[in-house]
Amino acid sequence: MVTFTHQDPTRTEEAWLPLLRGVPGVHEILPGNPRRLVVLAAHPDDETLGSGGLIAAMGAAGAAVDVVVATAGEASHPHSPTHTPRMLSNLREKELGDAVAQLAPGAAVHLLGLPDGQLSAHREELARALKAVLEQHDGETWLVAPARADGHTDHDTAGAVAAEVAEAARMPLLEYPIWLWHWGTARDLPEGLRLFPLDAEAADRKARAMAAHRSQVSRLSEEPGDEALLAPEVLAHFQRPFESFIVTAPRPPRRVFDELYSASQDPWNFEGSFYEHRKRALTLAMLPQERFHSVFEPGCSIGVLTAELARRADSVLAMDISDRALDLARARLAGTGGVEFVQGSIPVDWPRDTFDLVLISEIGYFLTAGQLKETVKQAAASLTKDGVLLLCHWRHPNNGWPLTGDTVHNAFRTGSGLTLLSEHVEADFRIDVLVPGPASSVRSLAQREGLL
Repeated sequence: MVTFTHQDPTRTEEAWLPLLRGVPGVHEILPGNPRRLVVLAAHPDDETLGSGGLIAAMGAAGAAVDVVVATAGEASHPHSPTHTPRMLSNLREKELGDAVAQLAPGAAVHLLGLPDGQLSAHREELARALKAVLEQHDGETWLVAPARADGHTDHDTAGAVAAEVAEAARMPLLEYPIWLWHWGTARDLPEGLRLFPLDAEAADRKARAMAAHRSQVSRLSEEPGDEALLAPEVLAHFQRPFESFIVTAPRPPRRVFDELYSASQDPWNFEGSFYEHRKRALTLAMLPQERFHSVFEPGCSIGVLTAELARRADSVLAMDISDRALDLARARLAGTGGVEFVQGSIPVDWPRDTFDLVLISEIGYFLTAGQLKETVKQAAASLTKDGVLLLCHWRHPNNGWPLTGDTVHNAFRTGSGLTLLSEHVEADFRIDVLVPGPASSVRSLAQREGLL
């Protein structure tokens, strides 16, 4: 446990800079820029000190920026004779707005109002608020937060909460150290540290934003207890031509599934499980046509369901993200006509063809929210006039993946413009069959066969 105060001697920049030479860049592990940047700060000024240059650069590049600040920093001057905690709260919130406006005009600021110095007792509230902000928009997002081992209780808590949220959402996490540069030594440099170089514009915006936090960089008054919290030698750590982040990137799904299939040729026991046999039989029984012309099956895995679909279709396009899974599927269906296997993932590799059956089974919860939204759109657009979309998904949580089967099905039912033809729901899984056209125009199987 690190113990320090802002009045302790700080490690000089002359000591730090040689240690940071040669540290790899952020873009070496996170190529490209995000569409959205969400920055969590424990207190007003953390966002500027730790990631102000990144905010400025990403904002200038067109990314949407959200700054989430857990507390108002009302405990920054506990012995001030001139400012009450409420006065400090109002002052620091005003400074925050001014600083963020310097960094990225138009960025959204979210003030949570949690108690300064007590975030560890409000982890659940912080996590809920952060998730709510992240769910407001789709698209590739980087989550930025204080380092989990920064030595300040609020920073450590904010960083730990952000790490949990980022892991569950499978999004990159960039942790910025602040007090580490004050108390740390060479042996405290964290693994995974990456540098983000600042161009002249970003550095200038950061300098102006730092100056906007006047209550932290200048005295509140000449009275004892109103001293500046950030001395010039501490501020020097944040005037570098780069910023430092501990970067955690989620493993690419393709690698995850290749490793899964390398460890087992049937990781979900498709062949031996009665549960899987029964679910597959229900899936096939719910198809409202005996035969289809063209079928698209993304996430075909080792081809067990693909083999059944091939018996009822003229052609099947079966896709999977894993090359290993596709090798096993090809071996299973060797000699079967009308089946084409392709490597890819949805929605990015969605084929341009149209299909009279699209079957999305047990893969929707492996998508991000943005990918799911695009998949809903692509699936609806790829159906023929008389096409069928069948969804089948496990309803329990999937460790390490953000979505559930119910979330996936609800997204299709509310966002596809398709009509629900039939459904099967039980404790473990659900199946929905959706078709184009208004409900009034959908004819039942009995009507189509002339039984009514």
